[in-house]
Amino acid sequence: MKIYQQALTLRERRRGFHIITNEIEYALPQIAEISVGMCQVFIQHTSASLTINENADPTVRADFELFFNKTVKENDPDYEHDYEGSDDMPAHLKAALLGSSVTIPIRNGQLALGTWQGIYLCEHRNYGGQRNLIITAWGA
Repeated sequence: MKIYQQALTLRERRRGFHIITNEIEYALPQIAEISVGMCQVFIQHTSASLTINENADPTVRADFELFFNKTVKENDPDYEHDYEGSDDMPAHLKAALLGSSVTIPIRNGQLALGTWQGIYLCEHRNYGGQRNLIITAWGA
């Protein structure tokens, strides 16, 4: 059994959904040494999240942003947690809905994503800053 782990700091990105698959693969090249295994990507933040979805058509990512903004509205006067801005509590809720990690099978030294799948950084803050990930891969 081989186990590898790498921290990765992603550059600041604008609010929205961003494909980061290549950055993850570049950060942990040891994935190529694993024939059969798993890779977990974990984000160390509560106002951004990760998910896997369409990697080809950018309108999918735009529609994700539209959906989440319509579903979890900003400037709700009922939110108590608002001292970091009107996007703060909605960002926490969006992150809770999507989750803080994704797990991908490794097959023949590669992430076994589907043809049209990519790993998204879901940035829910207007000015979220850099985001920290922990990537762990294990297998034989």
